[in-house]
Amino acid sequence: MTLVSLPRHHGGADGLARLLGQALLAGHWHPGETFPRERDLCAHFEVSRNQVRNALATLVALGLIERTAGRGSVVCEIGEWHLLDPLVSTWMAEIEAPDPQLLREIFAFRHSAEPSVARLAARAAEAEDLERLEAAFQGMRRTAGRPEASAQHAEYDVAFHDAIYRASHNLVWRQMGHLLRPSIVALIQRSQAHLQPQRDGLEDSLARHGRLLEAIRCRDADAAEAAATDVLRRTAVDLGIVADAPARSILAPIAEYNVHAKERSE
Repeated sequence: MTLVSLPRHHGGADGLARLLGQALLAGHWHPGETFPRERDLCAHFEVSRNQVRNALATLVALGLIERTAGRGSVVCEIGEWHLLDPLVSTWMAEIEAPDPQLLREIFAFRHSAEPSVARLAARAAEAEDLERLEAAFQGMRRTAGRPEASAQHAEYDVAFHDAIYRASHNLVWRQMGHLLRPSIVALIQRSQAHLQPQRDGLEDSLARHGRLLEAIRCRDADAAEAAATDVLRRTAVDLGIVADAPARSILAPIAEYNVHAKERSE
């Protein structure tokens, strides 16, 4: 890929590293491809060679590119990228459309981890954890289907999943939830962009989240694990990772959640 489609640069070496790093995370260049030469970067962005070298040094330190004498710079394989580095995570959360392969990798991790975290949360959640989950879920419901509130809806969705990590009361998972937050934001923003025009899809997503909340509230570890898996099935569909949802869903309609909520209030 060329530099032509990239925006103009402002903000020194850090700003240039951010611009180039986000282009990499968005798939502007792919693993194994040759990265632009120093002199081409200098000419395109109208910056000094020292600024370019400092920016490239940041990308090397983050595992995004590899520099070899006589060969230039090459984009590293995604497995070498430091995705949990706060800088990379922040860059990724700001991208409108991350590289599809990167999204699949992040999703694969969530699919392997979050059902187990939900199981722990069902066993360890305390009253304030349940309140946090409930508040996030109700926020999702209030903002669902409102285009002007799509950013808020995504934030509530992120808060819901973050609350599950926190409810596990496991130090490592709580820290992982914090580190993964920008990555989860990227996935949710992408999946929400698919869901917003589809009312049925939004209701289905809410139903799955509601069942997960109910399972954790009832301290049913098996149901929580299964419900978390089902939430992620929906995400996989919305991200285009799978063609369609499975024929059999473990979730009842959102009306089931409403029944439980009414019973608790009486």
